[in-house]
Amino acid sequence: MRRDHFELKVDNIDWVDDEGDPEKPTVSIDFHGPEDTLRERLTGTDDELLSAGETDVAFRLRSDHERDPDAEGVVGVTNRITGDFVLELNERADDVLRFIRAAREYGRADDGDGSYRVDIELDGEPLVTYEKETFLVYDANGNLLRRESLIPSGVEL
Repeated sequence: MRRDHFELKVDNIDWVDDEGDPEKPTVSIDFHGPEDTLRERLTGTDDELLSAGETDVAFRLRSDHERDPDAEGVVGVTNRITGDFVLELNERADDVLRFIRAAREYGRADDGDGSYRVDIELDGEPLVTYEKETFLVYDANGNLLRRESLIPSGVEL
């Protein structure tokens, strides 16, 4: 699957900067490619679509976001059981970090550590929805950036 097969849309993050009422941040990932390929990657060993607990979401920076205002990286959803990539797409670091900040603030407002929703669609049709609490951020060398990541308390990495 090519990264340009994916279209990403983010909702419910402006309330943080506008000091509005908290809303759960949501990212919608719409796939415009071969249906069989996406379904195969989203299917677990039990021939069912992967659950939220069977997936991980991470962001890998390509350069130092604190020095480069135009830094980009790769958002990846992986199969937690096999470690295989389900999907990857390029995004601006500022946009992803803003999303993570909104998820963190939503969690604080909801007496949690943070949470967000991931909707994966196939040509505009809903395929799977994940409720997530963890979003890991790595630098260009593969080191975990704890301060930028969304990690629930009590989770050991």
